[in-house]
Amino acid sequence: MSSAAPSLPHSLTPHLCVLPSQDLKDLLKASSLPSLPRILQSFSPLSQITTRTTTLTPVTHALFGLRFSDLTEIEESCREPEEQRAERTIDWIGARIAQKSAKWLEDWDGSGAAARERDGDPNVRPPWWDELRQCVEGERVPSRVEGWNHPVAIIVAVSTLAPNPLQALAQLHSRPPDLPRWVDSANLRYTLIVHPKDSLLSNEEAGALFNAVKRQYGLHTFLLALDLSGEVQQPVSMPPSLPCLPPPRQGNVTTPDTGIADASSELENGILLSDSDIQKIAKFVREMVTTSLTPWMEKCVMEWNENFSSTRRLPSRLFSSTRRLFGSSPASPVSGQSAAGVPIARTHSLSGSTSSGPGFPQWATTFPQQRRLAEFATILGDFKLAIPVWESARRESRGGSEILPLLLSPTPATVLHVQHALSTITAPGAELTPAGQLRALMYAIRWAADEPPLALLLAHAASLSVRKWSTRRAALWYLLAANRLEKSGIKSLTVHFLRRAHQLYLQPHDKNLSPSFWEADGIEPTRIPGFDSIIPGIEYSLGRLRYTTGDVSGSVKFFLSILEASQKAGFQSTEGLDVTKAAMDKGALDDFRTAFQHLKETTGDCFSSSEFKLPITFCDYTKSRLRLAGDSIGGDACIWEAREESWRLFWRTRGNETLLKTGKAAVNEIFWVDLVLHNPLNVEINLSNLTLIVRDATDPRATTSVESVDVEVMADLALGAKETCTIPLSMRANAPGIYFITALYYEFLSLLPTREPVSTRGRRLHDTAIQRQTKVYAPDVFLKVEVEGAEQRLAVTFVDDGRLVLSHGECKELRLWLSNAGTESIDEVWLVSGPEEEFYFAADEDCGKAPSSESGFAASEAFLSNNSLQPPPPYRLQDISLQPGENTAFSIIFHAYRTGSHELCFLFAYRKQDGAPTFHSTRVSCSIEVERLVHVELRCRPSHRPESTFHVQAVISNASIQGTSIVLSQLSTISPTWLSTCSFVTEMDEVHSGQIIHASIEVDRDKTVASSPDHTQIFQFVSDRLKTVLLGSAVDKSSPPAVKLLHSHISSNPSHSFIDAQIRSLLHQSRRNATAAHITEQHPHIPPHLHPYIFPLYHPHAFDLVLGWAMPNEQRHGFILVPGPIIGASHGGLNAVIQEIEQMKVKRSMYAETLRERSSILEAIRNCEWNTEMNPVIATVQDLAVITHDFAEGPCSIPVIFTLRNFSLTRDATYTLKLSPPDRTALYAPSDPSPPAWAGRLTHSGNLGPMEHTTVKTELHVPCPDTYALEGWTLEWRLQAKTIGLEVMNLL
Repeated sequence: MSSAAPSLPHSLTPHLCVLPSQDLKDLLKASSLPSLPRILQSFSPLSQITTRTTTLTPVTHALFGLRFSDLTEIEESCREPEEQRAERTIDWIGARIAQKSAKWLEDWDGSGAAARERDGDPNVRPPWWDELRQCVEGERVPSRVEGWNHPVAIIVAVSTLAPNPLQALAQLHSRPPDLPRWVDSANLRYTLIVHPKDSLLSNEEAGALFNAVKRQYGLHTFLLALDLSGEVQQPVSMPPSLPCLPPPRQGNVTTPDTGIADASSELENGILLSDSDIQKIAKFVREMVTTSLTPWMEKCVMEWNENFSSTRRLPSRLFSSTRRLFGSSPASPVSGQSAAGVPIARTHSLSGSTSSGPGFPQWATTFPQQRRLAEFATILGDFKLAIPVWESARRESRGGSEILPLLLSPTPATVLHVQHALSTITAPGAELTPAGQLRALMYAIRWAADEPPLALLLAHAASLSVRKWSTRRAALWYLLAANRLEKSGIKSLTVHFLRRAHQLYLQPHDKNLSPSFWEADGIEPTRIPGFDSIIPGIEYSLGRLRYTTGDVSGSVKFFLSILEASQKAGFQSTEGLDVTKAAMDKGALDDFRTAFQHLKETTGDCFSSSEFKLPITFCDYTKSRLRLAGDSIGGDACIWEAREESWRLFWRTRGNETLLKTGKAAVNEIFWVDLVLHNPLNVEINLSNLTLIVRDATDPRATTSVESVDVEVMADLALGAKETCTIPLSMRANAPGIYFITALYYEFLSLLPTREPVSTRGRRLHDTAIQRQTKVYAPDVFLKVEVEGAEQRLAVTFVDDGRLVLSHGECKELRLWLSNAGTESIDEVWLVSGPEEEFYFAADEDCGKAPSSESGFAASEAFLSNNSLQPPPPYRLQDISLQPGENTAFSIIFHAYRTGSHELCFLFAYRKQDGAPTFHSTRVSCSIEVERLVHVELRCRPSHRPESTFHVQAVISNASIQGTSIVLSQLSTISPTWLSTCSFVTEMDEVHSGQIIHASIEVDRDKTVASSPDHTQIFQFVSDRLKTVLLGSAVDKSSPPAVKLLHSHISSNPSHSFIDAQIRSLLHQSRRNATAAHITEQHPHIPPHLHPYIFPLYHPHAFDLVLGWAMPNEQRHGFILVPGPIIGASHGGLNAVIQEIEQMKVKRSMYAETLRERSSILEAIRNCEWNTEMNPVIATVQDLAVITHDFAEGPCSIPVIFTLRNFSLTRDATYTLKLSPPDRTALYAPSDPSPPAWAGRLTHSGNLGPMEHTTVKTELHVPCPDTYALEGWTLEWRLQAKTIGLEVMNLL
């Protein structure tokens, strides 16, 4: 019964050399065929070849490989020194890989092989590995170290086209191989006669020639009759041959590729052979192997085995003594054969004159018969004979360690063979030569089919990397070696390599940084994250191996530690990385569940889960919050702190009662803890019996939850991969006190009880010297719950608690509901709002009141304003007295002044009765969205009309995004100085989205302003306070002077009177917000709390426009206050203060920031509206248009009238209007207007009081028809002998 032999690597197959005649070469070339070795190589390997062992046991080879080479090329390559050839081979392989790498990567990703490799497909091999394997296995030049490349047979080939085939054969047979002396000469001589169809010899003559050759050279002869007609059109595809090293350069000329170079390109398109020729060649190759090659090799093995056995029959003692006394004796001679196939006699003796350098054994001068026996037995599949021979050769230091790992089953002894083979490549301590590197590479290629040898090669590389302190690289080699050894079942060594890799990855690297670096960035050097993606894989393998070896507790700890990598990864991930992490997390969880359940079942009552700690956390403490009953969602903490501070400042002047902060729960009242849970893993998990551990503040050492607080327990919670959710857990306290939520309790996967701390580390302490020198932190910060009695409890809500969507300027009624939820009465309630909120407490009869449709009031109104920027104080709700369980409601009119989204936040302070020692507080908020509705633009210029001073152009556009149409119900102005009238307005019943309305407003001063002193007092107030700021002194906390405001209704039917308290209050708040925002932007370095004591609400020359709108169909209305420009001539009222400050010797400061801040304050005051300057006297000329005159009657005299106006409200002006001398050097183009000729008086002078105007008449002399430019006049003015101004007027 035959046995099956495993396939050997290609480099271990028989090597056959071909010696063709010249006529055969010419025949193949003429037939467009490659060389004979290339043709024969395409038929390898052969299938189902049967050989026999020394015990005559048949061995069937599923694939029997052959290697064919040209003998002349092998002879030429052997002349090159081995070290030089090895160096060229390494460079050649590197060049090929570098040249093809780009194409490889493109095909690797495009074909999907990269994805299959990531999925763990074992059948996918990268192309660079195949290229490396082919380059190494394509080497066929004999070596001193091993005999696999030594020719097993020499095929002498001729064709019948030769003039004398017998003579050609005689010459080839008589030619000895020109190979080195150390190449084994035991080879088979085979004769091949190629008989083409177009040969001069007939088939009978060819047969006679074949018989004659057999009689002369033996039976190892074959007559190959081929067609080679050249009629084949379609080439037959053949497998490409392996790449070979090209020949070396000779001088500057490169030797052409004669076969040793990569010849795969010759067979890319196939060979031109007919089917019959292919079958004949295949028959020849099979017959040569089955009838000649393998029988000859079997005969050699039988003879050499007898010699080997006879040598081993000597007693070991005698053998050892002989070696000790006489040294190594030469091997027994090999029985040779004749040229007809009988082995040629050659003595395998050692030469003492031949040196053996590193990488070559002592028998490198001649080839030993023992190794040749082992190689032949290995090729024939006689492993029972080959293994002992290889073992014997290994013991005698004649090789064998590199082949035994391929023949033996994976055992721990295999590791020793691999280590011995690698150690013999080079001498200890010597540098690895190119030949040694190539030899190690060849071993690695051969061992690639067997995991342990390659694993040991990687482990050896790891040990060398550790010596060079390349710990990361060494850890990677150890990890790869362990993965390969695990497949072979060698668990002990696998665990060792995994532990070494784990130790190297966890070993921190020395970082040559200053200790202050870690201190400044708050980083602990021992907690620098390492290779989080590699360490979990190592720990996962160690956990599985520990579980299989019986260490279940250790495996559980490793499975838990794997989950820590997902915690560190956070939320940053990629799609490909998520798939890998999900697979690892799922595998770790499944194995943990299995191991943990097994551990509980096996330990029984002795089981304790305290030694297992879950390395990941699920609760995000920074986002978790306490939610009390009645709490609103909106409102930031800073807003409520500002409300409470506003109340304290207000009540400080009224009493000493304190305000108790909100955020306290009541006894027997349910409140919630909103826990934000995040699953850091890439798989779904479940947490069971989820609850909170609550500790009393008076018992800091308590480890169990207090009994006075009832906490909800959630039976089961499932969290998806990377899911984040908010889980509310209800709580109720039965007694007042302060409680801390210290931990979150749950059972991970319903198996592992876990307590997760719900706290953050306290702040770093720097108070003492010891604290500054060492890291000392305050106690951990826990989530705190204060529970108070339920005596004083006020619940406030908006009746309409939904999100409000209002239009800009809309007046909306909001109703609030108050309820006494405590056990005592509430008799005093205060409402605290922000300074930016605009609302009015409406009486019941004012609620829902629409704008009036008829005008029942005067066109202009006036009332007195306190002119203060002080925000409104807290408002006390009148007639409020709520007994327990009672409730009431009140309304406010809210004015939507700010566009965008914001929260309306109210703080209510209340107490039982007047005189109670403390105030309690509660909060309420409402989310409001204010949409843009109207856009107003104001432009101002001096008026040309004598009855008005300035002209204001208002451009009003409907800027609603929602396409809302509005009706303009009112257009009014507010100013301390100016009254307005409308000269023109676009009449439009309804303004649709995108439409524009133009309004022309004539502005003139109030005639009574000159007699009122309030404006002068206001300017003096601002000047004094800004001087105080510039000097750095304390600002007096007094309000600015009051001012009378003039209201002008310029629309035909105004809807509201400004005397109305509601309208007046909302206008005051709108103006206060606009002025406060403007001052904050213009003077950023002046503290905002000082603004009400420095700046008034209105500038004396301010001009505001009030636009009222309505939506009758929706019963909505509102108004918008548009702050306008400062109208009127100012004269730099702060120049004197600024000049005084600049000339004053200011105390120097050592801080540059202080000097820059003072400079910024001074520059802002210089450019503010209180220090503006304007040319007070302006001259205008009457438009003359086109004048018609009959110049036949003589020249024409045209009167020209100039109007001069003093726009100053406080100073007289002296003016001089005169004609300047003509410019003689000026050049005029023909198209320019002609210079005028003036007649009469050319200089005019006079005085103008505040806001007065006058006219000056001059005469223009026109001698002929033309276009004249009214130019050349100069206006000079003087204000109370303080300022002189010049203006050159070029009037067209």
